[in-house]
Amino acid sequence: MKKRILLMAAVLFGLGSNAQTAGSVAMGAGYANQVYYKLSNGTTNQYPQNSWDVAFLRTSNFGFATRINDAKNLAVFEAGTTADWATLNVSQESSWTQLYNSDTEWEKGAFDNGSATYGWGEYNIANHHVTGAVVFVIKYSATAYKKFKIDDFFSGYTFTYATWDGAGWGADTTVTLANATNPTNNFNYYSLETNAPVIAEPANTDWDLNFTKYNTDLGIMMYGVTGVLHHPSLQVAENADGATTNLEFSADINKIGYDWKTFTGGAYVVDTQKAFFIKNPNGTVYRLKFNTFAGSATGEITFNSEDVTSLLSTTTLENKASFGVYPNPSTDKKINIVYELPSGAAAQNTVAIYSLTGAKVFESKMANTSGFFSQQIDLGALNAGIYVLQFQSGDYSTTKKIVLN
Repeated sequence: MKKRILLMAAVLFGLGSNAQTAGSVAMGAGYANQVYYKLSNGTTNQYPQNSWDVAFLRTSNFGFATRINDAKNLAVFEAGTTADWATLNVSQESSWTQLYNSDTEWEKGAFDNGSATYGWGEYNIANHHVTGAVVFVIKYSATAYKKFKIDDFFSGYTFTYATWDGAGWGADTTVTLANATNPTNNFNYYSLETNAPVIAEPANTDWDLNFTKYNTDLGIMMYGVTGVLHHPSLQVAENADGATTNLEFSADINKIGYDWKTFTGGAYVVDTQKAFFIKNPNGTVYRLKFNTFAGSATGEITFNSEDVTSLLSTTTLENKASFGVYPNPSTDKKINIVYELPSGAAAQNTVAIYSLTGAKVFESKMANTSGFFSQQIDLGALNAGIYVLQFQSGDYSTTKKIVLN
C-alpha cells in the first residue's frame, strides 16, 4: 500500500484548481427588475417586472403553456365558460376561482390550471387545434380588471381581452402571436395595458438563472417571494451545511428558490453554507453559494459560482461512481468531498488521507446508497502540505493529490 500511494503521489504532478467567480445582480428598489444570469460568462440581462402581463410558451407547435406575471402582483381567476363572455360582471368575483402559475415547471402556467381538459381549452379533433372553453379575469387592483380568453392554439395563440371601465366592458381586442416570433426565446410576452408584444427574456442559450418575484405554496397559502427560478434545461442539487445527505438532481425550477435567506431581526440573513450544484445538459456542473441579500432597498444579491465539472466527472470508477474534491488547494484545511453513486449502489464507500510517507492520517465512511452527495471534512489537525486522498467504493478506488495551506 505504501509503495502504491508513493507512486500515485509521484504521478500526480500537476495541480488543477477551479477559481470562484464573484457574481452579483441588482433587481432595483422594490425588486423592479427581473434579472437573468449566465453562469459560464457572468453576463446579466434585466427587464422591468411590470412590462408584461401574459407569457406564451413558443418552443413547440404542439405543446403550450400560458403564464401570468405574478411578479406584477396580478391575480388570475377562472370566471366562467366562453358562453359567459358577454354577461360577465366583476360583482361575481366571490364566485370565481383563483389560479396560480406552477413554480416547479415552466410549462404549467395559471391559465393551464383551469377546469377545461387543457386548462383553458379543449382539443378539436377535426382540425387538431385547441379551442378556448374558459373565460378568465385578470385583476390588477381593487377596481382594475381585464377579461381574457385564449380562443385558439395552433403553432401560436389567438386570444381576446377587454377592459372593465367601472360600469361595463370596453371593446374586445383580439391578437394572434405566432410561435415563430422571437425564435430564440422560450416565451413570447404581451402587455394587455399597452396592447403590444414585449421582449422580457434573453435568448434561451444566454441565461441559466432568473432572479425574480413569484408565488409559492407555503402549505396554508400562496405567498409572493423573491428568489431564483432556473432554466428549463438545467437540473439542480442542494447541499445544506455539509451534511452527508442524498442530494438527487431535480428539474424543479424552484430548486434554488428563495429559502437560502431568512428575515431575522429586521434584516436578511443568508445561509452561506448552503450550496447548489447546477448541471447543464452537456454535463457541465456549477457550484453556487449566496453571500448577501440587500432586500427591497436595492434588490442586490451577491454570490460565488464555480465550475466544478472536472471535480465531478474526470474520476469515474469502474462501478460508475464519480468523485471529486474541492477546494484544492484548501486555504483553511477544509475540503468538500462530492460524489455520485449509481442506481443500485450498495458497496461501502470510504475516504482515506495519506501523508507522502504512506501513513494514513484520516479515514471516514461515506454514504452507500445511490444519489448525489457532498460532505465537508475538516483537516485542521493536519500540518500544511501535500497529501494523497483515496476514495474507495466497494472493490474500486481512486486517488487525488490535495494541498492544505
